[in-house]
Amino acid sequence: MSTLVSSTVAIRPARAGDLPAIEQLLNDADLPTAGVGEILNANAGDFFVAEGDVGERHERAVVGVAGLEVCCDNALLRSVAVRPEWRRHAVGRELVRRIVSDAENRGIHALYLLTTTAEHYFPRFGFERIDRQQVAPEIAETVEFKSACPTSAVAMKKTLG
Repeated sequence: MSTLVSSTVAIRPARAGDLPAIEQLLNDADLPTAGVGEILNANAGDFFVAEGDVGERHERAVVGVAGLEVCCDNALLRSVAVRPEWRRHAVGRELVRRIVSDAENRGIHALYLLTTTAEHYFPRFGFERIDRQQVAPEIAETVEFKSACPTSAVAMKKTLG
């Protein structure tokens, strides 16, 4: 089921076949791709994509992505990226809202994230800055926390429920 963001953008659960487009978005945004393929292969629905019209021919393509890496009762919000020409069209906001809603519906206790560039973006969704030592142990063991993101990345948390 997809959610209409505007007359030209719809958000839907990702499919394994979306991996090349997702990796391209993440590479273009200088975000880590480590583990994304494994998550999509195991449970593609842990990621959501936004589809929109691109190019002169207005072909449908993935223009945004956001994902969850579920770890026991907590999850890591990761891989939030939007094509530059689709920024400022509420695509990122709707993807994050969809991920948060999905996590709440699944009974996730808390969402964590790491960011090097969006520390001021995520508080609007209820995320608060925390020390990395405050991260749940299972989240701290993810590839993103252990090696994919630099130790200078800001850790944030949103308690759910």
